Amino acid sequence: MILDYPTTTQEEVEKVNEELDGRIALDIVKWGYETYGDDLVYACSLGAEGMVLLDLINRVKPGARVVFLDTDFHFKQTYDLLKKVREHFPDVSIESIKPELSVKEQSEQYGDKLWETAPDKCCALRKLEPLEKELSKHKAWMSGLRREQSPTRKNTQFVNIDNRFQSIKIAPLIHWTWDEVWEHIKENNLPYNILHDQNFPSIGCFHCTSAVLDGQDSRSGRWSGSGKTECGLHKE
Repeated sequence: MILDYPTTTQEEVEKVNEELDGRIALDIVKWGYETYGDDLVYACSLGAEGMVLLDLINRVKPGARVVFLDTDFHFKQTYDLLKKVREHFPDVSIESIKPELSVKEQSEQYGDKLWETAPDKCCALRKLEPLEKELSKHKAWMSGLRREQSPTRKNTQFVNIDNRFQSIKIAPLIHWTWDEVWEHIKENNLPYNILHDQNFPSIGCFHCTSAVLDGQDSRSGRWSGSGKTECGLHKE
């Protein structure tokens, strides 16, 4: 069954998830590409989960289209990883997409340090709008969401209606634990962001990302102290 926004009903999505229940992540990736083909795009943030999904995608559909949201504010280690990833997965097409406004133009229009004065606006300009433009070209997109990551993600299904981006969102890793992610990375000798070795489980823009303490939520290092927990990519 091909689910297509906005004609798909929640009942249809639940039926598909029932059919996929008990399947492993690789099966979900296969289902995604068998169902949507080139109409499925993976939006990769280059996190640890991203390395796993790139590996699975490379096994299923070499040449699959992947986009990386280049906000212009990533850590140097993240840009270094992007180069390594392209070398490790030469058959996967990874395209960097950037905001319409340069850093200078954003400062001129909205003031310096927008990430401090209006972080939601900064995320909208540098992440949400570029991804929205990209996803408008596709029927479905893939994400590395895991239920364990945070309370806001605990109800994520393999297949989801994404009203925010008017699309179908596929999340193959919902049942994976953080330990299982790293087990896969180590067993398959996959590249990863070295910041993960410095207590950065979730890595975004350098202005808004910090290390976490033992026992803290894996998302607690994002926008620390602001009350903000999501950039908006995965909020309805």
